[in-house]
Amino acid sequence: MPERRTVALVTLGCARNEVDSEELAGRLAADGWELVEDAADADVAVVNTCGFVEAAKKDSVDALLEANDLKDHGRTQAVVAVGCMAERYGKELAEALPEADGVLGFDDYTDISDRLQTILSGGSVEAHTPRDRRKLLPLSPVQRQKAAAQVALPGHSQEPAPVPEDLPEGVAPASGPRAPLRRRLDTSPVASVKLASGCDRRCSFCAIPSFRGSFVSRRPSDVLGETRWLAEQGVKEIMLVSENNTSYGKDLGDIRLLETLLPELAAVDGIERVRVSYLQPAEMRPGLIDVLTSTEKVAPYFDLSFQHSAPDVLRSMRRFGDTDRFLELLDTIRGKAPQAGVRSNFIVGFPGERDEDFAELERFITHARLDAIGVFGYSDEDGTEAATYENKLDQEVVDERLAHLSRLAEELTAQRAEERLGETLEVLVESVDETPDGDGAVGRAAHQAPETDGQVVFTTAEGLVPGRMVTAKVVGTEGVDLVAQCLEEAGR
Repeated sequence: MPERRTVALVTLGCARNEVDSEELAGRLAADGWELVEDAADADVAVVNTCGFVEAAKKDSVDALLEANDLKDHGRTQAVVAVGCMAERYGKELAEALPEADGVLGFDDYTDISDRLQTILSGGSVEAHTPRDRRKLLPLSPVQRQKAAAQVALPGHSQEPAPVPEDLPEGVAPASGPRAPLRRRLDTSPVASVKLASGCDRRCSFCAIPSFRGSFVSRRPSDVLGETRWLAEQGVKEIMLVSENNTSYGKDLGDIRLLETLLPELAAVDGIERVRVSYLQPAEMRPGLIDVLTSTEKVAPYFDLSFQHSAPDVLRSMRRFGDTDRFLELLDTIRGKAPQAGVRSNFIVGFPGERDEDFAELERFITHARLDAIGVFGYSDEDGTEAATYENKLDQEVVDERLAHLSRLAEELTAQRAEERLGETLEVLVESVDETPDGDGAVGRAAHQAPETDGQVVFTTAEGLVPGRMVTAKVVGTEGVDLVAQCLEEAGR
């Protein structure tokens, strides 16, 4: 009987990392590893790190150190770092953090079982050597698909169609749909699906393309196949994720491929809602807005990466647009779907940001009526163009602007929530918990994405179960969260 081997996956960062962790889980489960939820119960704790900004990197290091502490009073024998921070820093991270028994990059994912077994057996695995992953694929998007088969793209992996055991001799197996190489790590009715990986944009503050690589779309058949598989697992809502969903299809010869794919995903049996995240304002097109605002089961949800609205700051960021153009875009969206949800992130204190630039950003978010706002203070990122800029602001100024805009954002999103009083929404119940005061149930409406946005708190949990789509009326607010009364099950 083979020796029992247990592994726990600790995931930090964004939804893209969550998909990558489930791919790793699928690979490990297929090779006989037993997946456990608590790192203290695992022989090996695998920490899927985030390497986006300083705060995320600190959280990743803290998680690795916390897992390492389990070696002294738990089952855990080894701690391994994977994910974006491991890919971005590799050997440098291994040297700075000897508590990690292994630092593995994306190229190690296909052999993750062997790597973990070597480490668990007391052997050593050479730490990943970072490289600019943009250079691994052709510059021209249309030439990438064939070359991409030779490059590690986390979250894209598929298993070949199963070969029937009773296949007659000399008869080749039929080419059928491939299965996702994935193992769910929770029972949430919401799951993310990778639409693409990498990014071709060159924002001066962002290092992601250097360690995630150039933009590569997944084929529609793979996205559809994974969505069907998730529906079979009980998933009711899928969220399409990538570094830039508006670019989907450009390397497949059809920049409007997303407009075609969305109705097909919405038609998958069992799926009640399809949500698209990570949209670039400069790449929004009328046809995509039409599909997002008028297709049944497709959420009229716009996760628009504005980052700023002052023209001079945007140019320094290597981005496009301005306050008035962004407001026109929002007017167009709400003219087609008045209840549409819109969220965005913003960077304050960018090098060269003047008082009048900051005032322009305030003007934008004051008039934009956004449902959710993330605000970040600028900090240098290794290897980015902005890190070389000379006109940096004093940290005290950055902190003051961050605090000011954060307070304003909190007030404005609470006001936006109050505007929804009396609205009737379709809400997907996500959890029903027993509390000392009785049962509580929460869910999300079409304008609320998991983790990043607000939620709907039901006035009563009676008759509600996770995964059920219900019609509810908004009767109150708690900051960005809505309080709603369940009216009836949503009809289709």
